[in-house]
Amino acid sequence: MQYTTAASDALLALACIASTLLIGKARSRYQEGDQPALFCALLGFGLTAAAAICGSIRYGLDPSWQGTHLWLSQASAFLGLPLIGCAALALSRSWVWSRANWGRILLGLCAFFELARQLNQLDEYRVLLNLITLALVLYAGIIQRPDKALMLTAVAAVGLFIVAGLAVGTNGYMGAIRRVDLFHLLLTPAYPLLAWLLLKLPGHKGVSTEASREIGKTVN
Repeated sequence: MQYTTAASDALLALACIASTLLIGKARSRYQEGDQPALFCALLGFGLTAAAAICGSIRYGLDPSWQGTHLWLSQASAFLGLPLIGCAALALSRSWVWSRANWGRILLGLCAFFELARQLNQLDEYRVLLNLITLALVLYAGIIQRPDKALMLTAVAAVGLFIVAGLAVGTNGYMGAIRRVDLFHLLLTPAYPLLAWLLLKLPGHKGVSTEASREIGKTVN
């Protein structure tokens, strides 16, 4: 058993669950045009929360959960995080994409995953997809200038993901600390930062001032 990994996975799960609840509560205040983007963002946070919960069970209670944990971890990396990035792009530009278009994005991500798997290029595809996703998040925050809070939030979230994925990783040790534990600890604040960023982005222009004010009260 890896009890430290179980604990770090549990912390990540709590952060993602809190982010999911936050977006779910605020979602009702948005107009119809933003609902598909917010739903996809909820799916992204939910997949990561599910993966982290399974990881905590795998490492702390029952190793037989390894298969489920690995499957959900792949779903989080290849589907969940890119959906959050697409939602950030749409909300930052006040773009309204139909449910059909979001469905095409979902199917496209699944198709590209299967293609990369068939070509034995999953690792390379994961890195490319994550970099594109983080670029979308960073872009979503930067174009909100002169709102420095949103810009800094985007930079902080992206920075945490980059350090966790490229500098830390999940294999081996860094000193006396398992890299996978540090990986989880870095992502634990990154996901709430993403949730806060999404709820502060302008979204569809039809969102009322009163709704925006209520969302601000919710996330502050």
